[in-house]
Amino acid sequence: MQALGARLSAVGCGRDAAALIDLIAALEELKSAACAVQAEAAAVFDTVRRDERALAGVAEARQGAGNGHELGLARKESPHRGRTLLGVGKALVSEMPHTLARLRDGTLTEYRAQILVQQTACLSREHRAFVDEELCADAAVLSGLGNRALTAKVRRVAVEVDPAAVVERARRAEADRHATVRPAPDTMGYLTFLMPVAQAVAGYAAVRKAAISARTSGDPRSLGQLICDIALARLTGVADTGTPEEAPAVPVVLNLTMPEATLAGGHRPATLSAPGIGEEVLPAEIARLLASRAISSGIGAWFRMLHYAPRGGLVAMSSKQRFFPPGMAEFLSVRGAGICATPYCNAPIRHSDHINPFVEGGPTATVNGQGLCEACNHAKRDGGWRQRVVSDPDERHEVETITLTGHRYRSRAPDPPGWRQPCFRETHPGFYALSS
Repeated sequence: MQALGARLSAVGCGRDAAALIDLIAALEELKSAACAVQAEAAAVFDTVRRDERALAGVAEARQGAGNGHELGLARKESPHRGRTLLGVGKALVSEMPHTLARLRDGTLTEYRAQILVQQTACLSREHRAFVDEELCADAAVLSGLGNRALTAKVRRVAVEVDPAAVVERARRAEADRHATVRPAPDTMGYLTFLMPVAQAVAGYAAVRKAAISARTSGDPRSLGQLICDIALARLTGVADTGTPEEAPAVPVVLNLTMPEATLAGGHRPATLSAPGIGEEVLPAEIARLLASRAISSGIGAWFRMLHYAPRGGLVAMSSKQRFFPPGMAEFLSVRGAGICATPYCNAPIRHSDHINPFVEGGPTATVNGQGLCEACNHAKRDGGWRQRVVSDPDERHEVETITLTGHRYRSRAPDPPGWRQPCFRETHPGFYALSS
């Protein structure tokens, strides 16, 4: 595989347009074939690991613990994504051989194969095999289908073979309603609610009706601005005082972290976070604007100092803060930018974890602590992984994870706000100065 990768890296791109398209198409088919091999390898890995743990006397319910996490590390994906890929691989190998064949020959991409797996997850093994053969035994059936068309086709066949299972899946989906927040360009964000379609339509219609009424009464904001601001006011309980230029201020705790030089007019960026949400980078001017608006609105603002060593390690945090008690867990969250310390994991911190377990003598100290999401904390414990700190105290905190297969992965705390890797520049021949 390494030799193949080296050969691919050496492939040159000429100036023949037709040949370039042929190259791109061939590489896409190669990617799909590689994904098919990965799916098979993941399924076999899960079987081998479960057999090993069964021989070791591990309870059946825990024999697969951490397998998806380890797969995610190997593929440089989040633990959640790793568990999803493991489930897809097992379904393709054991229940959907035709879909696996279409992935192997390049007819399907990995994402499109996942659509087939996910849309048939509610079916019995026999019905799933029927859909697999109906749609993927002949590659021509999939020709020209886009993702939406493929999803609709799979759903249609699934409803035909087992309508009761599809209805039951829809019923269970209501219990999975939740809300998420994720970043958007230009210091914006998406607040998303997943709920039954009737409730979603009703909620949107109610806010839109109020926005149209406000527009009719002469409010200068656009319909989109009004829908957003009215929804925010109803969620937070504060009066809607937004303008076309500014959204309403809200009384919630946000951690706006910036260097003192930025607060005084410098240009180094700041970060913004909230409990359960990872940090987002903000330009200096936006950060100062948020701070000034918090003060001028009367909502309130409190200041706290962070201290980091010359080599970038966050070493201390002032403890004075109103409303919220100081604590080591908050320090670990700030040091990790609110994001789980597991490599490639994007989940917010939920647990404060001892890197060297407490039961094995690990101290309850910041150097032996890290912030993890709930799933990664359980996977570490149940999967039998070992961890150790590999950084000096004044460096950015770095932890090495060693899995049961002996593979090693490192995670490093992000740069503290405003800190920049020191470097030297040549001022004149033979003389160097530390660059700020």
